[in-house]
Amino acid sequence: MKKSHDKIYIAIAGNIGSGKTTLTRILSEKLGTVSAQMDNDNPYIEDFYEDMHRWSFNLQIYFLGKRLQQSIDLQNLNENIIQDRTVYEDAYIFADNLHASGLMSTRDFNTYMEIFEISYGLLKTPDLLIYLKADVPTLISQIQKRGRAYEMSIQEEYLESLNERYENWINNIYKGEVLVIDINEKDFILNPDVIDEIINDIQRLIPGNE
Repeated sequence: MKKSHDKIYIAIAGNIGSGKTTLTRILSEKLGTVSAQMDNDNPYIEDFYEDMHRWSFNLQIYFLGKRLQQSIDLQNLNENIIQDRTVYEDAYIFADNLHASGLMSTRDFNTYMEIFEISYGLLKTPDLLIYLKADVPTLISQIQKRGRAYEMSIQEEYLESLNERYENWINNIYKGEVLVIDINEKDFILNPDVIDEIINDIQRLIPGNE
């Protein structure tokens, strides 16, 4: 990693159950960075999984506010950082999917995107985005293993729709440096050697980090 005065910002992106939080923790420990974890304490989340149409806007606005505040706070640190999930995913993946599937009204979605577009331009783009790619059976298996009650009702179709948006975002929208890790083939929990590969890729892909 670079020295702290040349602070590095790495973000980890991926669908529900892809292993973002675990990888953030492991890499942070090995690289000695600040770890910025995703906040799962959204007060709307259980209501959302019970009635997505009613609570989608509330859920996403809460996540957006928390993610923006976290990102602003991180920018003010003179430290190397690894962040679990990005503000971009809140908008381009989750809010967009809710709108497209009819679970968020066009009025609510437009309001959400106006707030997002005003805010995200103030944020620094990650020096490297690590995208954890996984098929739906892998996601379902990992969701079941971690056993969060509010996630047990997640449908395969919902995860597949999110996957489609992740692929579109990574391939057609996001402009920064991306490292794709296919966890269907490279399970970093079952095979710790994958972590060493990821660290080597990080060292190579970050500009000026010899």
